Amino acid sequence: MIIDFHTHVFPPQLRQNRKDYLGRDPLFARLYSDPKAKVATAEELIASMDEEGIDLSVILNIGWTDHELCQQTNDYIMEAASRYPDRLVGFCAIQPRAGEAAIAEIERCARGGIRGIGELRPDIQGFDLEDEAIMSPVVETAKRHGFVLLTHSSEPVGHEYMGKGSITPDILYRFICRFPQLPIVCAHWGGGLPFYALMPEVKTALKNVFFDTAASPFLYRSEIFKHVAEIVGVDKILFGSDYPLMPPSRIIKQLRSLDMGLEAEALILGGNAEGLLL
Repeated sequence: MIIDFHTHVFPPQLRQNRKDYLGRDPLFARLYSDPKAKVATAEELIASMDEEGIDLSVILNIGWTDHELCQQTNDYIMEAASRYPDRLVGFCAIQPRAGEAAIAEIERCARGGIRGIGELRPDIQGFDLEDEAIMSPVVETAKRHGFVLLTHSSEPVGHEYMGKGSITPDILYRFICRFPQLPIVCAHWGGGLPFYALMPEVKTALKNVFFDTAASPFLYRSEIFKHVAEIVGVDKILFGSDYPLMPPSRIIKQLRSLDMGLEAEALILGGNAEGLLL
């Protein structure tokens, strides 16, 4: 089974009225103000999955700053996942600064079949992952429902790009250490966090942490797969494309060019995700 752990879909009406949403949310404006930036619906994702041989996709929301936009787009993700229960797994958006309303939204989404929270964007949403007053209730509610939490991650060095952000490995590491029992997925190879696992205490802290490969060809050479597998273990890598930013086949081609072996490929392309989700 091939599982794409990092895709994004939006309601059709959002795409039709894209300009209205650009003015309502800073992250959406940052990511989608360029008319060439693709906005996909669930139906388009399913068609792409059929074409690319993807069995199951995790559909993520984005880090909306407005609580109501979280709710509206969560409704679409829940509805899409219910229409394609064998193909799609939904994650919800929350605005942690909404306090009790954010907790209520997690509860509502859990009742609606959601399996995780993400993609969080603390740098844009205006909260601190280390703020216990904000994050402890979120984490405790997520743990109670068996949720996975997926956060955007950023490299502290290298080229700038649209949506890079500032959620760097040091920030992620402190959050991980504060909540060691929570299953956490750090998107985009964790902004390089796996490399710090050469330090024994860091590797120990990453016990419940996974790293997805979303947008990998834009960030790293293909050897990243081998290096991360050697440092933190092949069981910590989750195949993710960041669809519709790029087709899943582009990242699968990267992985298969390395001759890591069928067992390692199977874990990265779906086995590790099955352990988290199914």
